[in-house]
Amino acid sequence: MFEPINLPFGAKMLFNTVKLKPGVAFDDVEVAVGEMCNVVKETYGGDKGGFIAGQVFKFSGFISDEGSGNAVHQAEEHYAIVTYWRSFEEHEKSHADKVFTSKFDALATMCSETKELGYDMLWQGSPDE
Repeated sequence: MFEPINLPFGAKMLFNTVKLKPGVAFDDVEVAVGEMCNVVKETYGGDKGGFIAGQVFKFSGFISDEGSGNAVHQAEEHYAIVTYWRSFEEHEKSHADKVFTSKFDALATMCSETKELGYDMLWQGSPDE
């Protein structure tokens, strides 16, 4: 659960931003997020459906002056659910599943906004050892 992940080159990355409704804290949604992620991992992991790995992040409030260019230097509190898949089609199939949809709907009732964007991997690397 808290181990490093390895991503094959060419993986598809889905980046889901989640903004919680006023008065809702992550503690309030933690179970819903955990159940949703568990459904994906157990039902669609590996050869069962193309799910490779996932991560959940909380926006720390840090905005890079050096890397932000002309961007407005403010952002609202939000969370990111990042998942990696073999294909966008496998991702979409998993999200059409009734069990997953029920878990996502439970989370969505506590959110003011959710948005999921898909990305093609163009490069990956690590420092030479």
